[in-house]
Parts: sequence; C-alpha cells; structure tokens
Amino acid sequence: MKKYFYITTTLPYINADPHIGFSMEIIRADAIARLKRLLGYQVFFNTGSDEHGQKIYQKAKEKNLDPKNYCDQQVEKFHLLKEVLNLSYDRFIRSTNENHIKAAQEFWRLSKKNGDIYKAKYQVKYCIGCELEKTESELVNNRCPIHPNQEIEIIEEENYFFRFSRYQKSLLDFYEKNPNFIKPLFRFEELKNFVKKGLKDFSISRVKEKMPWGIPIPGDDSQVMYVWFDALINYISTLGWPENRENFEKFWPGTQIAGKDNLRQQGAMWQAMLISVNLPLSKQIFIEGFITNNGQKMSKSLGNVINPVLIVKKYGTDALRFYLLKEIPNFNDGNFSDKRMKELYNSDLANQLGNLVSRLTNLASQDNIKLTKPNEKIIKKNLINLEKMIDKFQFNEAVNFIWEKIKQLNKKIDIFSPWKKSKEKRKRFLKQSLTDLYLISINLKPFLPQTAERIINELSYNINKIPQLFPKIK
Repeated sequence: MKKYFYITTTLPYINADPHIGFSMEIIRADAIARLKRLLGYQVFFNTGSDEHGQKIYQKAKEKNLDPKNYCDQQVEKFHLLKEVLNLSYDRFIRSTNENHIKAAQEFWRLSKKNGDIYKAKYQVKYCIGCELEKTESELVNNRCPIHPNQEIEIIEEENYFFRFSRYQKSLLDFYEKNPNFIKPLFRFEELKNFVKKGLKDFSISRVKEKMPWGIPIPGDDSQVMYVWFDALINYISTLGWPENRENFEKFWPGTQIAGKDNLRQQGAMWQAMLISVNLPLSKQIFIEGFITNNGQKMSKSLGNVINPVLIVKKYGTDALRFYLLKEIPNFNDGNFSDKRMKELYNSDLANQLGNLVSRLTNLASQDNIKLTKPNEKIIKKNLINLEKMIDKFQFNEAVNFIWEKIKQLNKKIDIFSPWKKSKEKRKRFLKQSLTDLYLISINLKPFLPQTAERIINELSYNINKIPQLFPKIK
C-alpha cells in the first residue's frame, strides 16, 4: 500500500527579493520531502508565490507596471531558488494561476452558501506590511511592531466579512483533540490563548475601485478578495481541489511550515475557513522563528537583509543548507553571521567531512578496494532514526546525529592507522570503512544532497581519491 505525504511552505510575498528567512523555511521543507521519499513515501512538496494585495499593487504603481507584469518579473527571482538551493519541490503555485483563482472563487461560494460570508461597513486600523487588521493592543506607539517604519492606515469602507467568531469552540475542540497540531508547544499555547479571548470576524474583500489587484468576487464586480483569504487556499488548490478530488484526497491533510508571524493565519484563520467548507483541517503546522543578521533584526530600511544567492556564491549550496539546518534553532530565533558561517564551513565541512572522504578514498584507491554496500535493513534503520527527529522538526539533532558518525569514523581511522597495518588487515578495515562512509552519505542525502550524491557516485565505481569537497576558506 502506497504511503502519501504532503508538505508545503507558505507562499512568500513577492514585493521584495528572496531572503535568507524564507530560504530556511524552504530548505527545511525540502529536507523533510527528500527524507520521506527515501523512505518510500509518495511525496507532494508545494511552494509558490503570493501575488495579490495592496503591497504588490503599490509596488507595481511605483514602477509604472501592470501588477501582473510586475509579478511576472519578480517571480523569476523565486524560481531561481530551485537551482540555487537545490530544491526538490513538485509544484510552484502562483496565486495568479487560473486554477488557483477558480479554486478560491469556489471556496468563496461554498463558505457563503454555508452562511459564513456577509457584507458590512467597518473602520479598522490596517498594517500594509502584514496585510492585516490591527487592534490597539497589537500596536506600539500606533505602529505595527513587525513593520515599525510603516504608518498604520485607517480603512473605512463596506466589505465582505468571514464569520471567524463562529468557530471559537470548533477550533478549541480541535486543538484539544490534536495536542501536536502546532509545534512548538509554546506557540500552540500562544494560539490557544488568542482563540480563547474570542474571535472577531475579519474582512475578506477590498473595494475594487480603490484597490483593484485581487481575485474577482463571484457575483460582485465591485469587490476583490482580500489577499490572505485568497492565498491560504493555495494549500489545496495546488492539489487540484475542487476538480481533482482523487489527488486532493490522496495528499490532504498535509504538513505546513510557517514563520512565527504566520501563527494566527495558519493555525486559526485557515483552519476556520476549512471548517466552513467542510474540509479536513491541516495535519500539523511547524512554526519557526526569525533569522537575525549579527544579532540585529533584518529589514530593508536598515539594509541588512541577507541575500541567499550571494551566500551560495561564496560558500556553495550545501554549505548554506548545512548552516541553516544545523546552526539555526529549530523553533526560536537564530543568528546568521559570516564569521560563524566560515567557522562551521572550515571545521565541520572541510576538516571533518571533506578530509574524511578525501583520505579514505585515497587509501582505498591505493589498495584497489571495492565498495560493499550495506544491506537495505541497515540503511532503512538509520533513515527511520532520522525520521523520528525530523517528524519532531529536530533538524539540529538530525544533522548532529550524522556528524557524530563522521567524527567516529575519523577517530577509527586515526586509532587503527591502516597505513601501519598489514595489507590484509588494512583491506578489511578499509572495506568496512567505505561501507560506513556510504551509509553516512545516504543519511546526508536529505540535508546535503549534492555532496551526498557525489560521494555515492564516486564510491559506486572504481574508487579514486575524491579531491577536497569543501576547500578551506581563509
């Protein structure tokens, strides 16, 4: 019987270039997808781009471009990440895709039919940076703490609303029955406290005359969908909902990864929307922290946003993947510094992994040793150990688990000193060591896929010395 697994990132807003924070999110999702494939799952890995809303509309106006043309230009920078970060996603969905637009409109019709969409006049304080309404208690000096450089706007108009308030009990009951729904637990408690305080219906449309860039609302040409309502539906439209029910039912519900600023949207708003149209709720949501730059919050105004493309040019794809998976805490904020990047690159990648591969293949080539591959049971046992960690979003622990094996093999070579032993003893030792290295490489495939594939390919034929995989950086 086939096992199905679905994982999705959030859709990054494309009004700015890709940054290292989203790179971490998608690399973690990629590592999970790769590991599940190795274990025999049929995986659907989704990512994409969020392309509607006021921020996009304003950026397009600044550049004298049609919003769709602006999005077409910007999205190419996100497509580039597939090669730069060596990603294995199955679908890149754009919220401007025709199938997504149709799915969002059908979702709207169903929710309205079920009595959850109504029209009303309202006045609200609104942060364009978050594309979210803000209460007084969420503001600091009348500014959004996440986007303190942007003024809060006052929106006063007649819009459609979603009956979020209707779903407080349903959500709390679901949370009670699914204690691992949100990881980490402290974020889950934060979400539950938010829902317990009472839910307020939220606006899900904008007046087209003021802000025309959005999905048209079925039956009302004067309004377009609010960007959050539209974008969240991508998680099911990418699977073919509502037309391709067979594919949808294979993979949904799925696992989601999101930043801590997405907690309420993913964990409460989206789940209430799913209840409204009688669809299963998400399987699990992992909530990450932010990445700081040398301890400082990244922002465009400070000019300290880290471009992942530049990091890869300097250190390589697998080096960046290694840093983000090993060094950044699984759930809390973490820091990126070039100094620490260089330290880890030279100590862990060059000295430990690179030297191990280089000297072991050099010794094996001198004695013409051939690889004996480990049996499938041993390979699977190691992968299952990694899966237990990854299923808990423990990337640091998974990488350290593999690195312990690298250190142990290096130590074994040092202690045994094969160059001092008889030919027969040396061959026996090197044969086992190559098998151990092959197993390490299989374990590395989800995390450092380029490096792992290169080692595996080299070990599978006549073994020659593999040059240093990670030349030291001074």
